[in-house]
Amino acid sequence: MRTPHHIATHSRFNPYEELGALDDGPLEEFLEEDPSGDDPSHKEDEEWAPPNHRRNGRRRRRGRLAGLPFALKAVVGLAVLAVFLTLADRWALLYAERRAADALKDRMGLTAAPEVEIGGFPFLPQLVDGRLDSVKVTVPDVAADRVTLAAVSATAHDIRLDGDGPTSVRGARVPELNGDVLLSFADLNRELGASQVMFTGAGRDRVSARGTLPVAGHDLRLRADVRIGRDGDQGIDTQIGGIRLDIGDLATYRPGARASEGLHLTPKSAADLARETRKVRALLTVPSVVQRMGVPEATVREALSNADRLAELTGSERFVHQAMRINLLDLALAHPEVLDRLGFDTALLDALSRLTRPVLADRLSLGFRLPELPQGELRLRDVRVEEDGIRVRLAGEGLAFGP
Repeated sequence: MRTPHHIATHSRFNPYEELGALDDGPLEEFLEEDPSGDDPSHKEDEEWAPPNHRRNGRRRRRGRLAGLPFALKAVVGLAVLAVFLTLADRWALLYAERRAADALKDRMGLTAAPEVEIGGFPFLPQLVDGRLDSVKVTVPDVAADRVTLAAVSATAHDIRLDGDGPTSVRGARVPELNGDVLLSFADLNRELGASQVMFTGAGRDRVSARGTLPVAGHDLRLRADVRIGRDGDQGIDTQIGGIRLDIGDLATYRPGARASEGLHLTPKSAADLARETRKVRALLTVPSVVQRMGVPEATVREALSNADRLAELTGSERFVHQAMRINLLDLALAHPEVLDRLGFDTALLDALSRLTRPVLADRLSLGFRLPELPQGELRLRDVRVEEDGIRVRLAGEGLAFGP
């Protein structure tokens, strides 16, 4: 058992005192020693300065470029030069295309500048040589007689430039040119049909015209067939056939002097006429009508005097066909009162008598001629009806443009 004496003696022992005894030993010398081996007195004399990172970075960059091979530097330089030359060539090309478009607009009297595309690469050597590989010109909305050509596109090859140098081009000579012309149905409907007649393709060389035509206050249904063909090497000719104007279900007008042409009753109106005794009697009293119908005079006299004989005459299918043979325009000239009984407007009949085939054909004509050129020859090669309009192929030789 420990006594208080032992406890007091043990409490006076302090291990930190032993560590303090080492304060003047080797540890203090180790901590005060300079790891660089320099004298600390010299360190205190030097002034501190921040490091120069920028100068070190420049040295590193110069070192990297200096390490590239000469061949690689040459390739990079040539690539940069090629880019600048290409940009300069394209800028010169765009400038030349714009100048050419403005010149064509002024010389041809166009409402808008055409689109010019100069082919071949590079452009500047061609200009210096005075020869262009190809030039494509597209001109929209060209007036041609009564119609407007939706687009005229032509490509010229091996063009020779006239001038003293690249900056003084006065004109050009075109040995060969190929192109096409589009006469669109949309333009035809707007210009000729006035939104009442529609033109559509009906075959390789045929166009169908359908719509309405106002005549003397009446809207008559119009039908016509247009045949497209070449008129020599310079023009497009149209032949109008099958012209027909329907006056409702009452009658049909076909301009012309043949027996089948003129103004005739429709099958429906002729059948309705056969059931109306008063109107039939009015027709049979006109000798020219009876003669045109081909009804014997004896039969007519019996029908006018006997109701049963009249019903027998008008009840036959033959009578309907005979009534349809009457040219109502001829009847209107000799007996206008008869047509008035049949329900026809005399003003309409008078207007139809003046609406001859040439007049209607002129309204539906789609023909045009190519412009005359001061030098060279421009001719038509082919005409074809397509879905969107009439396309004409062009060919030119020995053309010249400029003063």
